[in-house]
Amino acid sequence: MTPLTPASIAAPFARYSHGMEVPAGWRLVVCSGQLGVAADGSVPEDARAQADLCFANIAAILAEARMTLADIVRINAYVTDRAHMKGYMDSRDAHAGAPPPASTLMIVSGFTRPEFKVEIEVIAAAP
Repeated sequence: MTPLTPASIAAPFARYSHGMEVPAGWRLVVCSGQLGVAADGSVPEDARAQADLCFANIAAILAEARMTLADIVRINAYVTDRAHMKGYMDSRDAHAGAPPPASTLMIVSGFTRPEFKVEIEVIAAAP
């Protein structure tokens, strides 16, 4: 994968790439949005803990395709309040590989249940 960060536009605001080029012939995995819910149905209160669970769920999905979090080329993330941005970004930076994937973060009004604060979806690619 090749990060795309043209010098002719402003640098990324955080640890992400403006774009990622995937070589021809690589396999793609597209993950549905994952919420911060454990297998037993528990949901932590903290946005960072929810984001960590989202990435753990994504890691399990990618493992089914013989991929890891390091194979992520694109992240779309959603938080319910600006106050949750730091927790999400700290988690993203801890779990995303290098070079950092392309990434978008949006603030939304809510999810299906009020205790959810973070949702993350990804696209991954590997040979």
